[in-house]
Amino acid sequence: MRVGVKGQSNWEIARTPRNVFRDSLVGFLHEVELPIGSEGFAAYQSILQKYWGYPDFRGIQQEIIESIGQGKDTLGLMPTGGGKSITFQVPALAMDGVCLVVTPLIALMKDQVQNLRKRGIMAAAIYSGMTRPEIVTTLENCIFGQTKLLYISPERLASELFQTKLRHIKVSFITVDEAHCISQWGYDFRPSYLNIADIKKLKPSAPILALTATATPAVIDDIQERLQFKEKNVFKMSFERKNLTYVVRPTIDKDAEMIHILESVKGSAIVYVRSRKRTKEISDLLEANGIPSTFYHAGLTHSTKDIRQQRWHNDETRVMVATNAFGMGIDKPDVRMVIHYDSPDSIEAYFQEAGRAGRNGKRAYAVLLYDKRDTQKLIKRIDTNFPPKDYIIKVYEDLAYYYQIAAGSGYGHTFSFEIEKFCHIFKHYPLQAHSALVILARAQYIEYETDPESRARLMFLLNRNELYRLDDLTKQEDALITALLRLYGSLFVDYTFIDLGLVADYSQIPQQEIYLMLKSLSQRRILHFIPESKTPYITYTQNRELPERIVISKEVYEDRKEEFTKRINAMIAYANDTTTCRSKMLLNYLGEKQDHDCGRCDVCLDNNTNQVAEEKIDPVRHQILNLLADKAPHYITEIARLTLPREQVTAALQALLDEEILIKEDSIIRMK
Repeated sequence: MRVGVKGQSNWEIARTPRNVFRDSLVGFLHEVELPIGSEGFAAYQSILQKYWGYPDFRGIQQEIIESIGQGKDTLGLMPTGGGKSITFQVPALAMDGVCLVVTPLIALMKDQVQNLRKRGIMAAAIYSGMTRPEIVTTLENCIFGQTKLLYISPERLASELFQTKLRHIKVSFITVDEAHCISQWGYDFRPSYLNIADIKKLKPSAPILALTATATPAVIDDIQERLQFKEKNVFKMSFERKNLTYVVRPTIDKDAEMIHILESVKGSAIVYVRSRKRTKEISDLLEANGIPSTFYHAGLTHSTKDIRQQRWHNDETRVMVATNAFGMGIDKPDVRMVIHYDSPDSIEAYFQEAGRAGRNGKRAYAVLLYDKRDTQKLIKRIDTNFPPKDYIIKVYEDLAYYYQIAAGSGYGHTFSFEIEKFCHIFKHYPLQAHSALVILARAQYIEYETDPESRARLMFLLNRNELYRLDDLTKQEDALITALLRLYGSLFVDYTFIDLGLVADYSQIPQQEIYLMLKSLSQRRILHFIPESKTPYITYTQNRELPERIVISKEVYEDRKEEFTKRINAMIAYANDTTTCRSKMLLNYLGEKQDHDCGRCDVCLDNNTNQVAEEKIDPVRHQILNLLADKAPHYITEIARLTLPREQVTAALQALLDEEILIKEDSIIRMK
């Protein structure tokens, strides 16, 4: 693979992989539209038009809706941007009862519930952080038929309250979003998803609709088995993204390469990194180079994340630098570029994150920056994610000493967990300790919640009359209490979640001052204020066992380590392969055999330019320039109709674009 250097001719530079970032003729010759749903299905189409304004379904939406409407257990595989939510929201409105939607994405829950309510659709959600009265009210609304879609996190399925109320709820069907999480072979297996099988026992007549954007053939089979499908029933949309160009950029200077790419391709972008610290560092670097940027990770407060996400969504900020906590459920169609500064652990994760680019169908790019050290880093992750079993048992023992849990006790106890403090005391490395805790959670000895949804909440300790008799409040404290009483009900009865930003806007008091005043009022026993917290927690799901009785099963450890190793090796192979079309590699991995090359990725363009000799291209260049000599805009299809070999036309046009002799705007091309 050649790299452009000072002194090269324009044609030599045009052959370098960097030119993949300029739109080429090849991409336009491969443009197709997604198939549109056939006629029929009048009731479903009527709902679609009434609430969403779409004239018809697209892709495999109609087939999935018809299948679940007939009461069949159904698995739908739809790539990012394929319109998964329509496949359960539309039939939920057409069918009698409540559609139960199981999803791990709390941000997505809130976003979809809000959007559905704006459309006049009765929807609700249950997730960690809600008070018991809030949960009871939500579930009783479902019992009395006042809700059509109930979103719930998989962790909440096992609660006694939920299962008791569920017995009285008429369930139309159960939707399992991110269904790959239930598979032991999936890249993001979550033990809490196994609770879905128990729910199926409570509602045996309710069919299951499982949805995922990425799944290998083994995962497809495992999902259906674990969800106890009556018979195999899979609808699969092609994973091919004809408007998305995949690129692997070998480089010894990722910072410079990233800046070069973002300067070459304008438009909204995401840069993925692996650490929270790195998000800020990269964002600061981009800002210093004149590229508007912000950063996002799970450790930020909810209000900060919401503000940054909204600014990026509204194009007030161009680049979002983020960990993989960002992206799922983010519906921004015009992302032009997704750059992976650090390599993900699997093809599945890469494909899903890369797929957030170009959801509007326009030309977009997914770029993996890669250097020689990345291969060793990926291999090292195997031992980091699967430390020796003796080490895992040692972490379990240290945890018991940390919380003073005696053998035979601890069941049901929940503790806040500061991993840095724990590792300092017991001399552990945080990454390995974290992995050990994850494995202990999979083995069902503990529940390890690393990203709790814990919003700020408060309750008044004085009754209303006692509060009114207070005479030592400052003017600002009085204004704050007045704002709280006007914004929220039940503050004298139970803890109520509050939004400090909303209170600040209403009272015209800075948010930081509100926080300090609430802390002061709490210390004076006027109210009890619990600030928003992102501290992880650990719950003992069974009594503490002695070390010799700890069992880390083959399914939990050896099988998953083997699968993780395969995914790491597949990622390494993808990054280092310079002969196979990127799209073909990705699709083949996901079980979709593709014979043709995409013609757009770095491998295809490098192969195309190497195959076409310069002496064959010069005459074609002259013909193209003669066609455009009138300096009027021409459609690319006019050039494509030149009676010359297609690869020569492609290479010649690419060279003219790279040399900036020609300019392309959508499907129009003209002389500069």
